[in-house]
Amino acid sequence: MNLIFLGTPQFAVPSLKTLIEHPEFEVSAVVTQPDKRRGRGKTLIPSPVKTVAVEAGIPVWQPQKIKKDDETLDKLRKSQADFFVVVAYGQILSQEILDMPRLGCINGHGSLLPKYRGAAPIQWCLYHGETQTGMTTMQMDVGMDTGAMLLKSSLDIHLLDNAWDVAAHLAQDCGSLLVETLQGLEARTLQATPQNDEAATYARLIEKSDYELDWTRPAIALHNQVRGFYPNAVTQFRGQSLKVKATIPVGEPYYDQLPDPLVSQLRSSLNPESGEPGQVVQIIKNLGPVVQTREGCLLLQEVQLAGKKTQSGWDFANGTRLEPGKL
Repeated sequence: MNLIFLGTPQFAVPSLKTLIEHPEFEVSAVVTQPDKRRGRGKTLIPSPVKTVAVEAGIPVWQPQKIKKDDETLDKLRKSQADFFVVVAYGQILSQEILDMPRLGCINGHGSLLPKYRGAAPIQWCLYHGETQTGMTTMQMDVGMDTGAMLLKSSLDIHLLDNAWDVAAHLAQDCGSLLVETLQGLEARTLQATPQNDEAATYARLIEKSDYELDWTRPAIALHNQVRGFYPNAVTQFRGQSLKVKATIPVGEPYYDQLPDPLVSQLRSSLNPESGEPGQVVQIIKNLGPVVQTREGCLLLQEVQLAGKKTQSGWDFANGTRLEPGKL
């Protein structure tokens, strides 16, 4: 089968590699976002998908706006592709593009549709405390992840998983799911299932304000925010920005979801004192500061002060001579 692959970030790389290596497919071209300038020197950096395609000797097309780029549209028309395969490309495809391949456009989406349609399904899934997510392949239409569903794979989410952990698992699942999907469609053994729009939820783009931690929220909500928006959740510490990269909600409701040695240490170390939201109520040796929230406490397991390297909560507490009181 002749495929055109459209994708951009690291999340799409395992799918592209799987399709390149599979004997039944030929990836004849890759479409990805234009190179971006990054770092102090503003060096042009290719997308992870482009890097893989170049290494494999596959032509790469990088239109600024694919729907309006006549050169790319002409190449896509002439490709005689059986499928366009889309994984986290980052641009909306027009109906004209969707109609080009012989057997359609197939998308791999990082949620169990119709839940979490949109740009950031993994992040918002964790933010809302879901305990399961997955991959869905679907036939694309002009809507935002509204096409008929083809195959799904599920993944259990554990209490300490963050967005990068979940994305890494789903990215690997996506490649094998796409292979099975493309084979089933080509053989006409796979039937599409329309989505139930009434059950749909939307995972909007993340904004800078979403990263701000509000200590008047419950501990579990803050924990889900930290791991959902990893590694960018932030609070203030002595007038500086403090990224909070990993937390642990403490208390009996969570102990059956934590490693036994950690539970033993918490049970033997935690004191019953409480304070105002945002106050450090205790510093646990070898673990770090425990912060009071509106409901329950949160252990700061990994943090990063502005301009500094990431460090454990315990090293942070020692290095700043942190004492119980306002964070």
